[in-house]
Amino acid sequence: MLMNQMMVDKAEALIPELKTCEVEPEAVVDIVADEAAFQSWRVDRAEDQAWKERVLGKGDSLILDFGDHLVGYISLKVKPVGSPPDAPLKIKLTIGEMPCEIAEPFESYDGWLSSSWLQEETIFVDVLPAEIKLPRRYTFRYVKVDVLDTSKKYNVSFENVSCTAVTSGDVSGVASLPDSLPAELAEMDRIAIKTLQDCMQTVFEDGPKRDRRLWIGDLRLQAQANYLTFDKHDLVKRCLYLFAGMRLEDGAVGACVFEKPHAHADDTRLYDYALFFVACLYDYYEASKDRETLEELWPIAMKQLEIGAQRLDERGIVRDDETWWSFIDWHPELNKQAPSQGVFIYCLKRGLELARLVGQPDREKDIEELIKRVADAAVAHLWDEEAGFFVSGVDRQVSWASQIWLVLAEVLPVEENTALLSRLLEERPAIGMTTPYMYHHLIEALFSVGDSEKAVKQMQAYWGEMMRDGADTFWELYNPEDKKQSPYGSNLINSYCHAWSCTPTYFIRKYLV
Repeated sequence: MLMNQMMVDKAEALIPELKTCEVEPEAVVDIVADEAAFQSWRVDRAEDQAWKERVLGKGDSLILDFGDHLVGYISLKVKPVGSPPDAPLKIKLTIGEMPCEIAEPFESYDGWLSSSWLQEETIFVDVLPAEIKLPRRYTFRYVKVDVLDTSKKYNVSFENVSCTAVTSGDVSGVASLPDSLPAELAEMDRIAIKTLQDCMQTVFEDGPKRDRRLWIGDLRLQAQANYLTFDKHDLVKRCLYLFAGMRLEDGAVGACVFEKPHAHADDTRLYDYALFFVACLYDYYEASKDRETLEELWPIAMKQLEIGAQRLDERGIVRDDETWWSFIDWHPELNKQAPSQGVFIYCLKRGLELARLVGQPDREKDIEELIKRVADAAVAHLWDEEAGFFVSGVDRQVSWASQIWLVLAEVLPVEENTALLSRLLEERPAIGMTTPYMYHHLIEALFSVGDSEKAVKQMQAYWGEMMRDGADTFWELYNPEDKKQSPYGSNLINSYCHAWSCTPTYFIRKYLV
């Protein structure tokens, strides 16, 4: 790793203070199997709501609904009922964002991510009554309490279960929307802001349940939403300095950063994510006009463009082989060559603006020439005139991602981009989109060609459908055709509050009000 301690120290000086609030459960619920419900589980309000008076013995359980998505620390007060306790209390807590996490046994999990992300606690209490404060931070709406054992002489009841919720995002400072905005979009904006708020901790986390770290692809979209809502420039600045201060050995920005036990970069390298450092810096300067940060971080941004250019073949096309990884989207069959070409051009154009801002005409000229080379190459070698689409890889794959990113890169005139997006929506190639991250770029592309009507329809069809399926924050992955889909082998471990899905608030506030 290349370490610039001065930059890391700047980032650490910008750690925000977390705001807290105490939240108690709103209801006792039952989770019932129902094939017609989202992921086949329905939440019913229980008949008996007097949970603080309920006496629980061995084999009894209780499911509490906190009424909204929370990130924070759980506390419980438990007391004995009956004879003096003559054995420890053994309880199990199952903690979930969604009903499936409460209803389906974690023992059934068979995904490729570590099962330690599944949220559960088995607790032994030697002395009763007791107040238990769980040291781990949890992300949830539902908490199931199972009494695994007491003794034959006593039972228990819970005087209190509560959460100290934490975030660095103060929603009281977010501007209200006009009353003229349709109710569905206003509610979509509210849920998007809640999603962003719960991901705003001491960095912009990708997901507060999992992976709980700073990824640059997520950061770019979070920051864009943040500028129009919470407007916390210092939190974006902290994240930029973390990425800049700890890079891979060739100078590339790593894909993600850990904060604990001390700030350190992961060794994951993603072609597109490294390039997005340039776009993040450009967006940050546009929002903050912080010239000092721009000038200090500009050389690192330029380095990402230089490293990106090293992957070009003799035609000016991003090489596609087994030696690289570009994220783009989670679709398992997606070829990444053409969309990565689009990302490179998109970031080059923002790098060109940064070069102009810092006053480096030689760099401007180099970037201008490179833009012309790779944009011309995209049209010459990736555009299939007969198909009317851009193609990717040796198999000349037609995907949504390729069209979207090369529209965002503006390699074709606006009227041709408009026609391309219309054709995409009509013909619907089989290699589609699986994440709100990719849907964000589709909607951004539609707005970029001035087609706000289609952009809003796509938002309503995608995020609106999530809302109809019960989202109180927006999810990491959502496929309306397969609502249990997961890139990890099980929907139990999906993140149901995820940074890259917060951008409806960005679209609404930038383009619609």
